[in-house]
Amino acid sequence: MSSRPAASVQSRSPRGWRRSAARLPIIAFRAGLGGLFGGRLLLLHHTGRVTGRSHLTVLEVVEREPDGRGWTIASGFGPQADWYRNLRARPKTVIQVGARHHAVTARFPAAEEGADIMARYGRRHPRTARRLCAFMGLPANGSEAGFRQAGRAIPFVRLTSGVDPWDD
Repeated sequence: MSSRPAASVQSRSPRGWRRSAARLPIIAFRAGLGGLFGGRLLLLHHTGRVTGRSHLTVLEVVEREPDGRGWTIASGFGPQADWYRNLRARPKTVIQVGARHHAVTARFPAAEEGADIMARYGRRHPRTARRLCAFMGLPANGSEAGFRQAGRAIPFVRLTSGVDPWDD
């Protein structure tokens, strides 16, 4: 595990009605409608590092492992996002993809692996990748080199299933 470069990730969490809108997918997952997202989103259950309270966050899946036992997500709000900090403190948790729950363990890729992840994501979703970079205040001109540079600053998390989240 290596630390990420101190890049300028400047995005802020949504407030007001935008926060309410951003939380609508949680309602869909809880209503059993997670399959509507086609595996593009997952519901992360995480525990507060200070309070110990249970929290839910819906995140975009950046990559899926071909065997269906791993997912990569990114913190669009940088390393200060509560869910990201909570996973750092307690990496064993549960996610929901579609209607299925998976016990997972979080791993935090090094900056160079983040560059590879973002380059692949940029090839698959160029417009969304450019928007993500702009949202985070990172330069990205749409080139592979630009996405690799941005990927070094984005905090990615790999979630791997097959581990009991309560087995210490």
